[in-house]
Amino acid sequence: MQKQGFGFRRIAAFSILSILEGKKIILGISGGIAAYKAAFLIRLFKKAGAGVKVVGTSNAFEFISRVTLESLSENKVYDEVFGSQNDYSTEHVALADWGDVFVVAPATANIIGKLANGIADDALSTSLLAFNRQVFVAPAMNCKMLDHFAVQHNIGVLRDQGIYIIEPAEGYLACGYEGRGRMEEPDEIFRVVNTYLGGGKKTLDGKHILVTAGPTRENIDPVRYIGNHSSGLMGYAIARELASRGAMVNLVSGPTHLTADGRVQLTRVSTAEEMFDACMKFFPAADAAIMAAAVADYKPETSRSLKIKKEGEPEKLQLTLVPTEDILGAMGAAKQSQVLAGFALETDNEEKNAIKKLESKKLDFIVLNSLNDTGAGFTHDTNKITILDNNGNVVRYPLKGKEQVAVDIVDTLAKHMNI
Repeated sequence: MQKQGFGFRRIAAFSILSILEGKKIILGISGGIAAYKAAFLIRLFKKAGAGVKVVGTSNAFEFISRVTLESLSENKVYDEVFGSQNDYSTEHVALADWGDVFVVAPATANIIGKLANGIADDALSTSLLAFNRQVFVAPAMNCKMLDHFAVQHNIGVLRDQGIYIIEPAEGYLACGYEGRGRMEEPDEIFRVVNTYLGGGKKTLDGKHILVTAGPTRENIDPVRYIGNHSSGLMGYAIARELASRGAMVNLVSGPTHLTADGRVQLTRVSTAEEMFDACMKFFPAADAAIMAAAVADYKPETSRSLKIKKEGEPEKLQLTLVPTEDILGAMGAAKQSQVLAGFALETDNEEKNAIKKLESKKLDFIVLNSLNDTGAGFTHDTNKITILDNNGNVVRYPLKGKEQVAVDIVDTLAKHMNI
């Protein structure tokens, strides 16, 4: 069972106070047992110099009192769209205009579903739809509810729109189950928001970082292509984390349905050749590169200009495949002072294969994940990685949400950049 950790970890968070001084944080609370943790989160933000206003659902006050929230935040709680105590007739708009960031903790399946589907029928959901800056969502619910296809779909919708999902932790749940679904601890939520606002211990201000993400598609004909299952989630999360630390990010992305952070310069490509050209364009001016894309290793030797029909073709259609451009190898050969990181997705002899790639491509470090690990690899919102570097260091991480994995990867990059 994970320790609750409101003691020394919370004090450590206070060592990075200044960045939140004067920031305005809207804290949304929905109806779950984890609502009691909102009191600790308010204290963290207030001690860091931020202003906090709370907006809650009616069920939230079954778990924590309005008096407690108003006393800690030093502001009135907003919980009724047409409440007589509201300062404005359109309180949800005034609140949205006031805040710099919006943090929903805990976020129940209900409020996640409302936000994902544009439903505004109470104070919290209406305020969220009126807010057009960064939103952080910390889910909290029973593990079976979290795994339900509808909840996972809704979380995916939010993530695709740039909402930062602070993945729930594993442990004993209030319902008596043990599993994933417990809201992340307040000090970790504080750290995520603080880092986003530029208050991380390591800053990448002014650094130019190249990131790749997603798959490539190698055309067989105008209809069909050779590709893979990469969703781009990991690369996009890395780009967001880099941008939150002040880096200038060029994200070169293969075909995905994802939306890039507004602070990221996005270049969309389709084929390995197009990705190669874009990377070689941006890399010379970059300070570092994290190559998270799943580039096709082979492509058809020729691509038909018309759709291949069954009629008139041999019973067995044969394709001749040739290697695609070795993007990582070319960058490794061309690098000067840049820090270069690659990815290795393996199914067997994982660390041995990753080390071989690390050395042959002249990488500074490589991020290894295995398809043998449940919840890792393509399409998942989580990942389980091992980072190996050119000094022989090996660091193994537990299964985490990809936003948290991005933090670990960028922390490693910063160390290799001596930041």
